[in-house]
Amino acid sequence: MPGDADIASVAALMGEPARAAVLMALADGRSLAATTLAAEANVAPSTASGHLARLVEGRLVTVESSGRHRYFRLASPEVASALEALARLAPHRQVRSLSQGTHAEAIRRARTCYDHLAGRLGVALLDALVSTGVLHVHEVGEGSDPVLGAGRARVYVLTGDGTSRLAALGVAPDPPTRRPLTRYCIDWSEQRPHLAGWLGAALLTRFAELGWVLRAPKRVVKVTDAGWAGLAGRLGVDVDACR
Repeated sequence: MPGDADIASVAALMGEPARAAVLMALADGRSLAATTLAAEANVAPSTASGHLARLVEGRLVTVESSGRHRYFRLASPEVASALEALARLAPHRQVRSLSQGTHAEAIRRARTCYDHLAGRLGVALLDALVSTGVLHVHEVGEGSDPVLGAGRARVYVLTGDGTSRLAALGVAPDPPTRRPLTRYCIDWSEQRPHLAGWLGAALLTRFAELGWVLRAPKRVVKVTDAGWAGLAGRLGVDVDACR
């Protein structure tokens, strides 16, 4: 009969620096080769192989084979959510170079959290979807929210008008899977919610198709001039708050 959750075993897997670097490299939802992850973690390929085996065994990472190559990715969105939650608790690393400072600012402006937008842009997008009536927010007495507290949570409901507006943008909210249409993460850098779930992922995919955003290395998302205009004009995003 199952007992309490074994948090310590998961924390031990995540707590080793090289494995933490591997998990953060995968936090944008991509599949990466072991050699790439070894470079991200700054360890030898043989060392990375051992770490990856432990992460796969611990069900934090999955592996797929393509020919002679093997590619690794996070096992589920819940792993990405756990990383985001830990990032809210973790102290900031000291910036020691101009390139580190540039990257630190970039990931706070706009980044991926698994397969959806995070950072100032992600938070501003969710704010805009609520303020323009695409989503309606309910605060309910079930669940647990890091901001609202234990026993309270938010539910974001897609409205009829929101369905029409998203369809005009090319997003048809009809999830083909059991994944929730909407959910949220508490953004680690902004300490406020950003949109996750199927809709969060679908919006990021559509923004990329429209040429509004470009996905850069290390989870950074770059917004094009057309993107700033589209986000403001089509969705009401306060772009000045994002830049």
